[in-house]
Amino acid sequence: MVLDVTEYHADVYYNSQTGERVHAAFLDGVIDDVNYDGSIRAFLFLLNNNCCTSIDESRKFLSDLTGGKLNISKGMISKLSREFALKTEPERRTACAEMLLSPVMHTDCTNARENGKNCQVYVCVTPDGKALYFACEKKGHEGVKGTVTEDYQGILAHDHDLTIYHYGANHQECLAHVLRYLKDSIDNEPERTWNKEMRSLVQEIIHFRKGFQLPQEPDLKKVSEFEKRYQKILETARKEYGDIPANNYYRDGYNLFLRMEKYMQNHLLFLHNSRVPATNNEAEGLLRNYKRKQAQAVTFRSFESIDYLCQCMSMLVLMRLEESANIFDRVSKIFG
Repeated sequence: MVLDVTEYHADVYYNSQTGERVHAAFLDGVIDDVNYDGSIRAFLFLLNNNCCTSIDESRKFLSDLTGGKLNISKGMISKLSREFALKTEPERRTACAEMLLSPVMHTDCTNARENGKNCQVYVCVTPDGKALYFACEKKGHEGVKGTVTEDYQGILAHDHDLTIYHYGANHQECLAHVLRYLKDSIDNEPERTWNKEMRSLVQEIIHFRKGFQLPQEPDLKKVSEFEKRYQKILETARKEYGDIPANNYYRDGYNLFLRMEKYMQNHLLFLHNSRVPATNNEAEGLLRNYKRKQAQAVTFRSFESIDYLCQCMSMLVLMRLEESANIFDRVSKIFG
């Protein structure tokens, strides 16, 4: 890494007695008035936002790397996210328009912390890899406002979020969550048989579905058989809970049975459309990237900081979709 200072600003002092004008020695007392090369800013930006290191650790690493010759201020590093977000707004707008045309889209949200208060981070991702993060101060319909989900008219894959059912044309619930809930029911209600049978069936259905690739569609006769077995297991669950009702200590198994009965079509939609995924893993995987940053930061000082971070993370995901993309070079060019 080579330090290339292209412009330097320093305070000028005037001696009223001698008329002499003086300024601070070069690199003495530099805060953030130096126009650093784009590679320096890209390095700090990626270290802080992509590698999830703190501002202090990023400063120290760069200082050590340059033998103590370069000590960047915290303020300069904290401004990088805002600068990058503003410079890449057109690319994100284009991605949003393209995502609205996708026949299927994943969506999910996670909790964020802003100055000790709760807020939300939503992510929307299409099967071709395009993804956008959104910072929202509230959950529910207020949280959906401004995201791709608000105007989306295709099939939404999500966890059991009842708010999301008000958007899109159809819905596929994440079966990875259903499998975990069934395992929990098995552990807490070992005397019941429906949970074991349903878990085996869901695993079998997912395995069956993985054998089909676009534009191939599943055999309708086989799909009908799966649906009949699904309904039969629900009848078994109804009988078992009728004979031995769920107790007050553990009702999650019974609630899961009611949910799987009511939303059967949304659990098995992926069997009727090869474009629809069985899980919401794509969205959940991307949210883990934010959670790592949240764990490092613990809490952000302002909602704007989370918003700029989400915009930056969105752009980094879009950059990685380009073949042979060198993220460091791309970010350096954006910073100029």
